[in-house]
Amino acid sequence: MLGKLLVRYLKPYVWLLVGVLVFQLASAFASLYLPTLNADIIDKGVSQGDVGYIWARGSLMLAISLGQIACSITATYFAARTAMSLGRDIRNDVFERVASFSEREVTRFGSGSLITRNTNDVQQVQMLTVMGATMLVMAPALAIGGVVMALLQDVGLSWLIAVSVPAILLIAGLVISRMVPLFRSFQQKLDNVNRIMREQLTGVRVVRAFVREGIEEERFRGANTDIMVVGRRVGSLFVLLFPLAMLVLNVTVVGVIWFGGIQVDAGNVQIGTLFAFMQYVGQILMGVLMASFMTIMIPRAAVSGERIGEVLDAESTLVAPEHPVTEFPEHGTVSFRDVEFSYPGAEQPVLSGIAFEAARGETVAIVGSTGSGKTTLVSLIPRLFDATGGEVFVNGVDVREADLQTLWSTIGLVPQRPFLFTGTVASNLRFGREDATDEELWHALEIAQGRDFVEEMDGKLDARIAQGGTNVSGGQRQRLAIARALVHRPEILVFDDSFSALDLRTDANLRQALWRELPEVTKIVVAQRISTVTDADRIIVLDDGRMDGIGTHEQLLETSATYREIVESQLGAGQQGVEAQA
Repeated sequence: MLGKLLVRYLKPYVWLLVGVLVFQLASAFASLYLPTLNADIIDKGVSQGDVGYIWARGSLMLAISLGQIACSITATYFAARTAMSLGRDIRNDVFERVASFSEREVTRFGSGSLITRNTNDVQQVQMLTVMGATMLVMAPALAIGGVVMALLQDVGLSWLIAVSVPAILLIAGLVISRMVPLFRSFQQKLDNVNRIMREQLTGVRVVRAFVREGIEEERFRGANTDIMVVGRRVGSLFVLLFPLAMLVLNVTVVGVIWFGGIQVDAGNVQIGTLFAFMQYVGQILMGVLMASFMTIMIPRAAVSGERIGEVLDAESTLVAPEHPVTEFPEHGTVSFRDVEFSYPGAEQPVLSGIAFEAARGETVAIVGSTGSGKTTLVSLIPRLFDATGGEVFVNGVDVREADLQTLWSTIGLVPQRPFLFTGTVASNLRFGREDATDEELWHALEIAQGRDFVEEMDGKLDARIAQGGTNVSGGQRQRLAIARALVHRPEILVFDDSFSALDLRTDANLRQALWRELPEVTKIVVAQRISTVTDADRIIVLDDGRMDGIGTHEQLLETSATYREIVESQLGAGQQGVEAQA
């Protein structure tokens, strides 16, 4: 999975990788040539007292060293640019893929995990790219080139290399085999930490209302300790690897000095050659150590690449049609034809046998007890879910055959939990339509009964809105969400229990303004409050996912026992208020 990911995203940057390869090889060749020059200076210049030779060779070594520095800097720049570009491209694609998901896929992955995959996991792949583009070229060049150059210096001491290199490879292999499962566990623990942190931030009011700060802190502390334990075990393996590798390196150098000294004393090897051999041994072991370090990074990046690939390869249940319909034959119509919907793995469908029609300009209300499937039903209209049975038609076209952008442009949705974005009142309202004028924004606010409180805010339309709209009340949040949907100029308005935070008077005034100002807009209204739906053209009563009745308020009082129970439960709390609203 990691290989496919890298091949896919590195293809546009092959020229940068070629640059890294060229400059890294040049740097490696310079490193391999310098010990030979050093040996020449000691054996020829120093031993013979030839100052001119020393200056000539020394100047050459200085020039090569400066060239090596320049090559290393250039190669690192190319590698960093490649890695940053790769990370940008992956994040863009992951974001676009997640944006195409239905609620089913988002729930399957979890929002916390999706955030981690698009941040930390991408970062791991980036680190592997930048380190691999440098080390994976330098390491084999130093190791293989060092062996060749060492053999050219002295074949008699080469047995030390034959012993030390396998020793380092064995140590690295044992350590890395222990790290692979730990890296996978670490990413899962990180998902858990992000999930808990996100829940506590978004649910801070609930946490404080129920005095759960201590319990939530303990829950986070547990998740944080779990990731610390795994990280400590990974760190312990890192700590074990490098001292052992340095031990092998130092023992090898001692061996070179010991046995090389014997050869020098016997007159078989010159001192400069011995020093060059020692440097080549160091470069060989350094190359092997660099390769070992890369093999440590690869497992973690492989886990991250697999997690990223899962998102990129995930098929959304919202499959775009091969030949999407962009021209709708009707306007403002909604039709459910024997619709059924089941969640994956559910024993029974959430909705079953749903059949009704809404003509242009009509108001269709949906009522029912909690869990009866109201929100799921209206989610099928903008195709947030796909029906598992039957057909849903909008403007005369099956939503599964309609172009998604065209479909969504005709629908204004006010969700059960209205969400506002960080910015201003105006920027949130223009989320419905970017080219809306200030007059249109004020008109939408007036219909949504939000003009008064916006005018009182500091800055009015330019008043700041915090993330999620936490600096405004629940009722104000609902009215701003309704105004945003109105700015969108939809043919169909879907209100998913969007009046629940409003008082009875504001609720009534808002509905009257909607019916008066938008007579040709079809309105699908989910509500718990009977006073909100009594003036609807038709009311659909849901009971355990099935239609228990359909008709006007007066008709359902006579024909639907479920509807009568709902009405009576609210009439008991204040009959006159409900009757007045009706």
